[in-house]
Amino acid sequence: MISRFPAPVRFLLVLAGMLFLAAGSALAQDPRATQAQAAARAWLALTDAGDVQGSWKAGGKKFQASLDVESWEEALQKVRTPLGQMMGRSVLATRFLSSMPGGPDGDYAQILYDTTFLEVGPSRETVTLEREPDGVWRVIGYYIR
Repeated sequence: MISRFPAPVRFLLVLAGMLFLAAGSALAQDPRATQAQAAARAWLALTDAGDVQGSWKAGGKKFQASLDVESWEEALQKVRTPLGQMMGRSVLATRFLSSMPGGPDGDYAQILYDTTFLEVGPSRETVTLEREPDGVWRVIGYYIR
């Protein structure tokens, strides 16, 4: 059916169809995932920039209660600095949980990233967030392997 149109028109029709499908996929994402991923990206940007104070302050109450800013700086220097500059990052999965081991019931999200660092290449990052009582997703855990 599409073959009856001239080549330039076919190209535009195919392109329009692809854009429609892409937009439909984006609209279908769980709004919680969109919000949690945005919060994680903002926090990771601070961490990528080496902003110890900013990333600690942007963390959730559980994050701040588990370590002081000096301990956070030490952890970043020990674990993150040797990896080198972050070269690329993409979300692999986002999952939601109502409880965490050893913690109270709540509204949690875990986001798994495929990340490439300059010095070590491909890695995996896991960012754990909690939706705090004010409704904002905040990072409470960070793990790199």
